[in-house]
Amino acid sequence: MTATRFTPRDMLARLVAFDTTSRDGNLPLIDFVEAYLADWGIKSLRVDFEAGKKTNLYATIGPDIAGGIVLSGHTDVVPVDGQDWSTDPFAVTEKDGLLYGRGTCDMKGFLATALALVPDFKAAKLRTPIHLALSCDEEVGCIGVRPLVAYMKEHLPRPKAVIVGEPTLMKVVNAHKGAHTFATDVTGLEAHSSCTHLGVNAILVAGELLSEIGRIAADMRERGDPSGRFSPPYTTVHVGLIEGGTAKNIIPRRCAFKWETRLLPGADPDEVPERFNRFARTLEPAMKEVSAETGIRTDRTNVVPGLKPEENSPAEHLALHLAEANGTEAVSYCTEAGLFQEIGIPSIICGPGSIEQAHKPDEFIAISEMEKCETFMKKLIGHCV
Repeated sequence: MTATRFTPRDMLARLVAFDTTSRDGNLPLIDFVEAYLADWGIKSLRVDFEAGKKTNLYATIGPDIAGGIVLSGHTDVVPVDGQDWSTDPFAVTEKDGLLYGRGTCDMKGFLATALALVPDFKAAKLRTPIHLALSCDEEVGCIGVRPLVAYMKEHLPRPKAVIVGEPTLMKVVNAHKGAHTFATDVTGLEAHSSCTHLGVNAILVAGELLSEIGRIAADMRERGDPSGRFSPPYTTVHVGLIEGGTAKNIIPRRCAFKWETRLLPGADPDEVPERFNRFARTLEPAMKEVSAETGIRTDRTNVVPGLKPEENSPAEHLALHLAEANGTEAVSYCTEAGLFQEIGIPSIICGPGSIEQAHKPDEFIAISEMEKCETFMKKLIGHCV
């Protein structure tokens, strides 16, 4: 049986056709990629995140030795629910040099290019291996790749560099913010709304906590970013979800909200939550005067490490050469790069498309961006032979 060759455009169409919305899993896509690689004589390894639903795939082209280059990308996409698409989000539609579809930009365009070039990688008789790392559940906090990162650390030859193909317009990014997410639960005391002296209104307490978050966010804006590299140029604090109450005439017993901070690299990860918790403790005595069962609890629910610039990084030097770039940039969104950096693998971000198109209805990637990515990866072959 002859192995099938795909153009990057055709491979992108195959990948987009798999609905890999994070909540639903990615196994059909992984099955396809695994079979495609096997047709070209390339073995791959699965590292499950959620058995039977979500997994990571790792493959090596070339010798099974240390010092290889990892091309890393996530297979999951954000939902299309409630978005007004003018095309089928799970079919690639070409118009005016743009390819529309969910995940075209973020980030199946990068994966499609790498997979389409597998025959070229294979034919080149690489001396330095090229690894493909396809991960899951990046869009919900970079959580799915963590078992793969741990497996790489413990069991696989150490790569020399990781290139994460998030959309950067093929610019080389050596720094991104970290993200810490929190869940705050306020427990009050129910009573009739006419008897406010007998209850503790969890929503009003939460309102005071939200005001403090606003003050912290304002202070972070004032402090700014000494490096001058990020947009927005400061650590951000954001509240994304809130729920509470039962009826308008019942003093609410519970209010809960989820919030996050996006930290500049090197920032103290505990400063914001410690300030928040100090303020929360000032509210609790008045609550407990009414009922000892009331209180405020905050849990840190996820941490995505930032990506820090590294002096003499082999990943940065390589990417600058391949992209024919003279300098590096920074981004405010999070990626898996910081997790690879944490286990000692130099990492950068460089991928086709613009982050401004990600997560929107009518998401697209320019064909010219796919072509730049293909040129980048063909130059990588020359580096690895």
